[in-house]
Amino acid sequence: MKIDVAAWYERYGAMVMRRCSSLLHNAEEAKDAAHDVFFVLLKEEKRLKADFPSSLLYTMATNTCLNRLRRRKREGEMPKDDEGRPLETPFIDRGFEHIEAKTLVSLILEDEDERDKAIIYMHLIDGMSLQETGKAVGLSISGVRKRVEAFKHRAMEKIYGKNI
Repeated sequence: MKIDVAAWYERYGAMVMRRCSSLLHNAEEAKDAAHDVFFVLLKEEKRLKADFPSSLLYTMATNTCLNRLRRRKREGEMPKDDEGRPLETPFIDRGFEHIEAKTLVSLILEDEDERDKAIIYMHLIDGMSLQETGKAVGLSISGVRKRVEAFKHRAMEKIYGKNI
């Protein structure tokens, strides 16, 4: 099935924008990221499958935003919200309990592959059900459950520094 980018933008643009906003916490950057998603869709439409458009766009939006967040981290840029306030407090020898949850999640997720990151964000952070997450990434419910449980185990090992 051929991808109708204009129709997909009309139908799924708001969903992509919500996803980008929820990950980036900055309206302008989220708007740029959402446009990037549709630009890539336009550029790669012959190569992509049109079977599950909402799942494809959701995954593309997630990956686009994660790439932006990684670039921020690599360039040492402090992300800001819409009011210009920093979103993350850098770790300044104040003890583990002062690291914001978002920073901790970023550290835990940094070694995960892209598919697992998408699953973790969809299921654990966005609150999608195992079934919804599976449909979005093309896995069965048990496949999603196994990946989530394996991630939780790896996360506990990272946090506590030992084999649990």
